[in-house]
Amino acid sequence: MALVAFGINHNSASVALRGKLAFSPDQVEAALLAASDAGVTEVAILSTCNRTEIYAYSPSECNQLLPWLASYRDLELEELSASHYLKSHDNAVTHMMRVACGLDSMVLGEPQILGQMKASYAHAQGSGTVGPVLHDVFQQVFSIAKRVRTETAIGQNPVSVAFAAVSLAQQIFSDLKKDTALLIGAGETIELVARHLAEQGLKSIIVANRTLERARDLADRFDGHAILLEEIPDALHKADIVISSTASPLPILGKGAVESALKIRKHKPIFMVDIAVPRDIEEQVGELADVYLYTVDDLRDVIQENMRSRKEAAEQAERIISEGVHNYLSGLRVQDSVSTIRAYRRKAEMIRDAELEKALKSLQTGGDPEKLLNQLARNLTNKMLHSPTAKIRQASADGRSELIGWTQELFDLNEKDLT
Repeated sequence: MALVAFGINHNSASVALRGKLAFSPDQVEAALLAASDAGVTEVAILSTCNRTEIYAYSPSECNQLLPWLASYRDLELEELSASHYLKSHDNAVTHMMRVACGLDSMVLGEPQILGQMKASYAHAQGSGTVGPVLHDVFQQVFSIAKRVRTETAIGQNPVSVAFAAVSLAQQIFSDLKKDTALLIGAGETIELVARHLAEQGLKSIIVANRTLERARDLADRFDGHAILLEEIPDALHKADIVISSTASPLPILGKGAVESALKIRKHKPIFMVDIAVPRDIEEQVGELADVYLYTVDDLRDVIQENMRSRKEAAEQAERIISEGVHNYLSGLRVQDSVSTIRAYRRKAEMIRDAELEKALKSLQTGGDPEKLLNQLARNLTNKMLHSPTAKIRQASADGRSELIGWTQELFDLNEKDLT
C-alpha cells in the first residue's frame, strides 16, 4: 500500500508556481475526480496561498501524481519536479499532522490552516474520493491538532504585526463589540487588521485613505464607512481604536487634532498603533494622558517574545505529533493482525466442535462420562498443539532460533516452563 503527501509550499516553490497550482473551491471536485481517474484509490487536495498538497492512497505506489498534476495544470514536468516533495507512509502522516498544527506554516502556529485542512477533507468526502484509509488518517490528524491547540501555547500569542495590534487593543478594551476603529490606509496590513477586528466582533470600522475608492473597497468588505485622509479630524472623536499604516513621508495625525478629539470624547481614552515607517502619528501624541500609543517597534518586541514562546510550544507539539504517529501506526498493525486472529480462532473452534461432537455421540451410546471427558481433553490438547509443535521442531532443525523466541513470547513461557 502507499499513503502519500505530495505537493509544493512556500519553502519549495515560487509565488508564480504556487499560483499556477492553486485550486479554487469550485475547481477542487473536478481535480479530485481527475486524480481518481489517474489511478489513485483515495485522494484529497489542500490548496491555500502558501501550498497545494495532494493526500492520496493507492494499493500500489503513487508515482503517477507528479506527471498527472503537471499535465492537469499544463506545466513542464521539469518545473514541477524541481519544486515538489513526496512523503510516504509514516512520513506522510507526520507531515499532515505538522501542517494541521501550523508547524509547517510561513507563520509558525497560524490557526487558519486547520480549518483549511478540514475543508479539504469535506470537499473530498463530498466528491466521494475519501475511503477508509484517508478517513482514518484525517481523523487522527484532526485529533492531534486539537491536542496541540489545547495542550500547548502554539497559537495563543500573536506573531504578525496586524494580529499583535488587535491583541493589544483587546487588552485595553475588554469588549470590542462596543468600540469603533479608525483604520488609516488601505493596504495589506490594514486589511489584516480589519479582518482580525471583525473576527473579534468590533462594533464598527472607519477606513481613511488618500483615495476614497480604495477606502470604500476595504470598508465595504467589513460593513464599514470610508473617508478621505483630510476628513480624519472630523471623525477622530468617534474612534476608540486608531491603527495606521500608510506610505506617507510625513505624519498624518498630529497632537492638536488628537487633543481636539479627546475634548469631544470627554477624555475617554483612545488606543493608537502606528505601524508605519516613517511615522503616521506624531510622536508627541504619546504624551497625552488619555492616549495609549504604540509604534511598530513596540509590536516587534511583543512579536519576538511571542515567537520564542511559540517555538517552545512547537517543541511540545512535535512530541505530541510523534506520539500520534506512533499510535496511528500501532493501530494499523493491530488491524493487520485481526484476520490472522480470526482465522486462528476459527480453526480452534472447528477442532473443538469436531471433538465435542465425537464425545457427545459416545456419551449417548453409554460411554463412561469420566473417560470421555479425559479423552476429549487429551484430543483437544493434541490437535491444538500438533501443528505448532511440528513447526517449532522444523524451525529448530532449520536453525531459525528467532521463531523459538517468538513462540516463548507468544505462549508466555518463562524459564520455569522450559525446564
